[in-house]
Amino acid sequence: MHWSQIYSPLGGIGVSALVAALPVVTLLGLLAFFHVRAQIAALAGLLVAIALAMFIYRMPATFAFAAAGYGAAYGLFPIGWIILNAIFVYQLTVDTGQFAVVQHQVAGLSRDRRIQALLIAFSFGAFIEGAAGFGTPVAITGALLIGLGFRPLEAAKLALIGNTAPVAFGALGTPLLTLAKITGLDLHLLSAMVGRQLSPVAVIIPFWLVAAQAGWRGMIGVWPACLVSGVSFAITQFLVSNYQGPELVGIIGAVVSMASLIVLMKFWKPAEEQFIAESPIGTAPPIPAHAATGPAWRAWLPWILLSVLVFVWGQPAMKTFLNNQFAPNIHVPVLDNGVLRMPPVVPKSTAEPAIFIFNALSATGTALLLTGVLAGFCLGVRPLGLLRLYGRTFWRVRTSLLTIALMLALGYTTRYSGTDTTMGLALASSGFLFPFFSPLIGWLGVALTGSDTSSNVLFGNLQQVTAQQLGLSPILMAASNSSGGVMGKMIDAQSIVVAAVATGGHTDSPDAGTVLRSVFWHSVALALLMGLLVMLQAYVWPGIVPH
Repeated sequence: MHWSQIYSPLGGIGVSALVAALPVVTLLGLLAFFHVRAQIAALAGLLVAIALAMFIYRMPATFAFAAAGYGAAYGLFPIGWIILNAIFVYQLTVDTGQFAVVQHQVAGLSRDRRIQALLIAFSFGAFIEGAAGFGTPVAITGALLIGLGFRPLEAAKLALIGNTAPVAFGALGTPLLTLAKITGLDLHLLSAMVGRQLSPVAVIIPFWLVAAQAGWRGMIGVWPACLVSGVSFAITQFLVSNYQGPELVGIIGAVVSMASLIVLMKFWKPAEEQFIAESPIGTAPPIPAHAATGPAWRAWLPWILLSVLVFVWGQPAMKTFLNNQFAPNIHVPVLDNGVLRMPPVVPKSTAEPAIFIFNALSATGTALLLTGVLAGFCLGVRPLGLLRLYGRTFWRVRTSLLTIALMLALGYTTRYSGTDTTMGLALASSGFLFPFFSPLIGWLGVALTGSDTSSNVLFGNLQQVTAQQLGLSPILMAASNSSGGVMGKMIDAQSIVVAAVATGGHTDSPDAGTVLRSVFWHSVALALLMGLLVMLQAYVWPGIVPH
């Protein structure tokens, strides 16, 4: 049985796009304006998406519910699995007292909260994004900032804004590897183009981050640190993406950025330092179960193990081996190859696969779990203690796992019903202004799916086909889908929930709606700036496109 997607069920693409936006409007509206709990808002959005798919887009009920089930499963594996184990590793460092050592060392570099935000939210977050992705950097950097005394809402906002510059290259280049496969375009040309689009953004983000944290005057007070963090990352990102490839862009750029900032702090200090209050309400640093013992480097052992394991896990040979052994492909009943994507989204009618990879034993989340177990043993935690800690961690995130499952169910329902493609086609019909709207399509894709990789799967071909019709560079437009998606990462439902979870458990912890409101306009403004940049690259500086 096959069902063909339709993109203008109400006749015109404009009115169809307005109706197609209802699930997203429902979700974001309930979160941002009515302060509804995230899981309730996600369920409401999902019900609207299913009703829209069945009664407006005429999708068979079996297909609609299969798509929702597929999305929920993906929300739990690998995304929920990663979040659970990321919080487990963090909680282990807190309970063993090692996190207090990390706090002391970071504070020793600089007690200025703006410098700490640059080091953790921007540089260290980029490292985790480059190695793991899938919300892991938001979870870890948000928790780290909380531990340093940042207020929960501030920590969540900074973690989300900081997690932008490296997202297009993701975990070991996965988004661009996928984009090249989907479009048939040259991987190294795409990598080079994304590097040429995001390098200016990487310079801006540290300034933007500190301005969002401490205001314009506060940012001016640490402009040398912002400049060093951003320029060092941008130059490295440009060089690696243009001359090596997409796989190690985030990791190498982050290491260079952290090292550059640390060197700067040896010779320069802000004229007026901004300290974190000793005991801000509800955010006192966590109290360890017992005092840490041993050399100071032991405090970094979990993060060192995490870096090594995630890097090894991501190597193609190891990934292939683990997937062959521990990640069976489960074809989703009814849905797999049952939905046909139609032109102009793809050159010809194409069956959309729906294969759930049960990668609980081979995904990044397992690297995080193994990190926690090995680090626990090295730090003297007994197996029963680790088991109890894991149980407490699961209990803490149980509602969030349900929420993420519902969010992804919503995203996959819109994907397989074609409603998100309707919105993309509406933006693609802008003619001369298409280069401006091209990154906004990527932004929309990430906001809906929570993944730059998924956005590239969804809209990569659309960008290529539209570019060819308008006489524009397919490399430029496809790359802008990935680059624009970076700005949508901070407002996708998955990231918002993860940020709320990572900074939860305190008297003034924010809910998902509060977190969304704190970053929404930052996301929109940065997406519009990316649109202007791509417009200039298309018509003013066309020579910047690699050949």
